[in-house]
Amino acid sequence: MWDPLEFIFLSNKFAKINYTWLNKGMKNSGINVKEKLIARYLEKDPPSTQSKSSNINVLLNRIAVNKKNESRKKLYFSAAASTGLILFGLIIF
Repeated sequence: MWDPLEFIFLSNKFAKINYTWLNKGMKNSGINVKEKLIARYLEKDPPSTQSKSSNINVLLNRIAVNKKNESRKKLYFSAAASTGLILFGLIIF
């Protein structure tokens, strides 16, 4: 295990070494975050909320299609369950 004093010494030694690749990366990330935070408050034209309009026929057609698909799924499931029960009955008896 590391001795706490040795760890502090090594961390201070690491902090004093000039790592240019690390410094550039850290400076760039800090600037980007700062610019993003400032840009949020500098927006001049906030997005306007537009009312949504939909064609009622499209909505009614979608409901009809969904209902038709659900009934098909129920029919397929019932057929599969019945077939499964029949096969299970034939195999057991």
